[in-house]
Order: sequence, then C-alpha cells, then structure tokens
Amino acid sequence: EKQQLGAAYAVTQLFYDNEKFYAFVEKARQIGVTIPIIPAIKPFAKLSQLTVVPKTFHCDIPEELAQEVLKCKTDEDAKQLGIEWTTAQVQDLFEHGYNNVHFFTVSAVDSVKQIAKILF
Repeated sequence: EKQQLGAAYAVTQLFYDNEKFYAFVEKARQIGVTIPIIPAIKPFAKLSQLTVVPKTFHCDIPEELAQEVLKCKTDEDAKQLGIEWTTAQVQDLFEHGYNNVHFFTVSAVDSVKQIAKILF
C-alpha cells in the first residue's frame, strides 16, 4: 500500500532474526513490492529488554539470543552482548546485499556508536 502511495522505500519493524527478515522480503517481492526494504535493528542495552522489547515491539527474540541474555549478570554484560549480536547481525545483512540499516537508538546510543566503529 505504501508503495502505491508513492513511498520510495520501507523501513521494517525491529527484529533480531535475519532469516525471518529474508523470508518477509521474499514474500513482499512475490506480491509485487519493488521499493527498497530497509532493515531496522535495536541493540540490546540492558537485561530488562529481554521481556520489554517483545511486548513493546511485538517481535520475537531468537532462542539463542534469549539464552545468551539470561547468562548476563549485569546490564553492562547485556550491552556487550547486544553489541556483539548486532554487529554480527548487520554484517550478515551486508553480506546479503542490504547496504542500508536503520538503528533504533533509544537506550542504545553508545552501543550503536560502538557497532558503527566496528562495521565502518
């Protein structure tokens, strides 16, 4: 619908599982969406986000990520995990040809800065 109204691109809701994103894009292409679809990413920045993010943004947390967050003892541990996970996630997106990524920075500005330094 947005494409029909003249949108030049679309930005997804945040996600942590690239495979679900790739499947979404494939379905969108099959129904005729031709505009660029920009993935939106939010790094974990604190432990509470394991329960808050899925409720607030209606997104799934991959089991592997959830298990790693549960191992974190402090918010700083969760922040570091978020930096590592997000860096790997964005590298995978780049490898699949997605050269633009939208970062949600609320509660994660420092993390996004560190991720950008690693990636660029």
